[in-house]
Amino acid sequence: MGATMEKSEPENLSEIFKALAHPIRVQIVMGLMQKHECNVSKMVEGLGVPQPTVSQHLNILKSHGVIEGFRNGNQICYKVTNEQVKKLFKSLSDRHCEEGASPTRQSK
Repeated sequence: MGATMEKSEPENLSEIFKALAHPIRVQIVMGLMQKHECNVSKMVEGLGVPQPTVSQHLNILKSHGVIEGFRNGNQICYKVTNEQVKKLFKSLSDRHCEEGASPTRQSK
C-alpha cells in the first residue's frame, strides 16, 4: 500500500517559480492580478504574441496550479487561484508602489 507524499513548502514554491520562469507567464499573471480574469483573445491582443503561444503558457500556469480556467458564455476565462502567487504579486506590487514608479539607479 503506497502512501502519497505531500510536497514540502520549498518544493511547492520551487514549482511555482518554475511556472513563473518566463516573461510572458509573468505578464499573464500580472495582467490577471490587475483585471482579476481575462480570456485568451484579450491576452493575445495585450501581449502581442500568437494565440498558440499564449495557450502554451496558460497550460504551463494551469499545470502548476497558478491559474484556473472557467467557462464564461462561449469563452474560457482565466484567473489566478493560487494564494501564494497572489500574495507574492501583491507584495511585489506594494513594494513597487512604496519605492515609487521611477527605477532606482545603483552606482558601480
